[in-house]
Amino acid sequence: MFTKVIAVVAFIAVAEAGLLQPASSYSSVSAPVVAHGAPVVAKYASPLVAKYAAAAAQDYYAPAHYEFNYGVQDPHTGDHKSQHEVRDGDVAKGSYSLAEPDGNLRTVHYTADPHNGFNAVVEKSGEPIYPAPAPAAKLVVSAPKYVAAAPYYHH
Repeated sequence: MFTKVIAVVAFIAVAEAGLLQPASSYSSVSAPVVAHGAPVVAKYASPLVAKYAAAAAQDYYAPAHYEFNYGVQDPHTGDHKSQHEVRDGDVAKGSYSLAEPDGNLRTVHYTADPHNGFNAVVEKSGEPIYPAPAPAAKLVVSAPKYVAAAPYYHH
């Protein structure tokens, strides 16, 4: 009985150490895995191991560098908007625009940095278009009707 307990404990220890690979319906792919800046090639790395090994090597303190564009032009709903932003480290610059309900186009140009904070300049272009007022409904007021009160009988 003691040997069975030892065998089960040894099996669990091997499984917890990750030496046993579970069966899967897809084949393992050899892919480079970057760990702390040094490329490591895992010959039989599962996608799960490669995913977490790459995430562990991500530098969260590096300055951000990106460029972003977005736009929507929907004539059915009238939704018209766009955005563009460029970031280099702690400095972000960009603009966005949208069609307002009155027909104007609002464009906002902005910058953000640690020294000056967030600054925005708003521009409006186009002529507002207002719908014609609805015709006034005729208000008919009739004179109140006189209704005689029911007689009051007291015993």
